[in-house]
Amino acid sequence: MDDVLLSVSDFVALTNQTLEYAYPSVSIVGEVAEYRINQGKWVSFKLKDEGAVLNMFASVHQIRIPLEDGMKVVITGQPRLNAKGYFSISLRSVKPVGEGSIKKGFELLKAKLDAEGLFAPERKRTVPRIPRKIGVITSTESAAYADFCRIVNERWGGLEIVVAHTQVQGEPAPDQIIRALRHLNGLEEPPEVIVIIRGGGSAEDLATFNDEPLVRAIAESRVPTMVGVGHEIDHTLADMVADVRVATPTHAAETVVPDRQEIIRSVHAQARSIMPMVLSAIENAKRRIREYTMQANTNLQLQHSRVLEQLRNVRMVIAELDPQKVLERGYAVVRGIPKVGETVEIETIKQYITAEVTHVKKR
Repeated sequence: MDDVLLSVSDFVALTNQTLEYAYPSVSIVGEVAEYRINQGKWVSFKLKDEGAVLNMFASVHQIRIPLEDGMKVVITGQPRLNAKGYFSISLRSVKPVGEGSIKKGFELLKAKLDAEGLFAPERKRTVPRIPRKIGVITSTESAAYADFCRIVNERWGGLEIVVAHTQVQGEPAPDQIIRALRHLNGLEEPPEVIVIIRGGGSAEDLATFNDEPLVRAIAESRVPTMVGVGHEIDHTLADMVADVRVATPTHAAETVVPDRQEIIRSVHAQARSIMPMVLSAIENAKRRIREYTMQANTNLQLQHSRVLEQLRNVRMVIAELDPQKVLERGYAVVRGIPKVGETVEIETIKQYITAEVTHVKKR
């Protein structure tokens, strides 16, 4: 049988078709070498082990964690032969493996985001003390979600909880959580706080919450955020960028709402503690009112006495001016116009006298 004669382009196309059919997706573990960013848009590096080297190619946006030479990673992508005859892997995702590489990727991204100010305390917002509507992003199948809802309802019932179900580990998780954040932020009546929770897990499981686009999405949320991921000893970049970081999902439930019974007890205790002060203030007020009343009565009595004294003085003056009193003192009252040849009426204390005027002299 004769060999099929192919052009170079046909051979490349046939090879890629065969690779796409046989290996639509491969995951490969190896060490990063010769890591390069070209024109700020494209990333290339080699993935190697003791016996072989593979070329890797991707856009900058596909690399969700900082890489550097020497890190051990798992890549997922598709093998391809390009038109120039170079075999490479077109990347879909990269994640570090092994404690050292995971820690290195964490520290690189932490330093990058810190330099941009994403962890600055002044960026942190406070969450309402008693939010009426809470957004929750987590797996609704998890024990963490069930515990969160139970504790919130026990501490402060009657709140509206809007949940966005997502995966909380694995390759699809970061993008699902990002979409959930945007969905909750875009609601006509968004929640007053968004809580992102998941239970404990390995460092690789929690690596979801060190994903750069996810961390940036949390930082960009218009609604204040609270993140409770893993155990108390676990720290992720999502924790650090959130407005409120809590240690665990249980702690998130205890932080997002107060304990109603505890508030009631506190109010009662405060009432008991201030009651003596209230009673004392009432007694002091009563005493001051009594003092003011007594002083007012005293002032009224003094004013009344002064008025009576003034009235007596007026009466004495009026009495002295009484015409009868004047007559008693020997004076007389003349009625009429005294003209020579005319008569006038003269009133004394005992008599009315009619007299003829014989002489008038001006003073």
